[in-house]
Amino acid sequence: MSPESRPDLATVSARVADVQGWMSPGQASTLYDAAVGCPDHGTIVEIGSFQGRSTIVLASAAPPEAVVIAIDPHAGNDRGPQEIDGFEDAAADDHATFVANLERAGVAERVRHLRMFSDAALGEVDGAIDVLYVDGAHRYAPARADIRDWGLRVGDGGTMLIHDSFSSLGVTFAILRELLVGGRFRYVGRSRSMTIYRADLPAGVGARAGNTARQLAQLPWFVKNLALKAALTLGLGKVLGRLGRPVPDWPY
Repeated sequence: MSPESRPDLATVSARVADVQGWMSPGQASTLYDAAVGCPDHGTIVEIGSFQGRSTIVLASAAPPEAVVIAIDPHAGNDRGPQEIDGFEDAAADDHATFVANLERAGVAERVRHLRMFSDAALGEVDGAIDVLYVDGAHRYAPARADIRDWGLRVGDGGTMLIHDSFSSLGVTFAILRELLVGGRFRYVGRSRSMTIYRADLPAGVGARAGNTARQLAQLPWFVKNLALKAALTLGLGKVLGRLGRPVPDWPY
């Protein structure tokens, strides 16, 4: 998409203001920049779309000839924080809302939706991926599989973004297992819990050691997030509410 025709970040942010989801303004900017950097005929894959908040950002910023694929089974599980199971009745509504939100934002024709689990979708996507956004199941095994199996599909120099990094236990342990001492993905940074990795880690022990150290440096923030989640689960929010104090957001 040419700079003249691509909506700016402020416009896209306004489009998703009323779309449910867990995406901070900084994370929206990170997604937007990643999509802008996708090659003209490249491929963007999103794992975990919920009601389309991040999907709209990616599709709005992507070049016009880029392929944008959203993978979400809309099965009522892993919908969001503390919503792992028991939301089967909401699945159909999630899907209908996702479709309606994309249409309202004017990007429905830009997005190919695969309504299936991410492991089943591996064979439905051809070629290398230029931008991969992982925000699927947050339990360790499926999160690790997404990072490992879909990460292998990211082309050299491509970008992988992972949500709930150093916040969710499952996602964080999956990152430590697959990326901490890996030899391909370079840790670039993060916007809150959205980490940015690039498939351009230089060869050599020094580069790998530095990459490991930069990721380990995020662990204190991870511990802080776990402590906040525990406190909120135990009722901190109610106590602060009664005292008239602001209640912290669930870390994301």
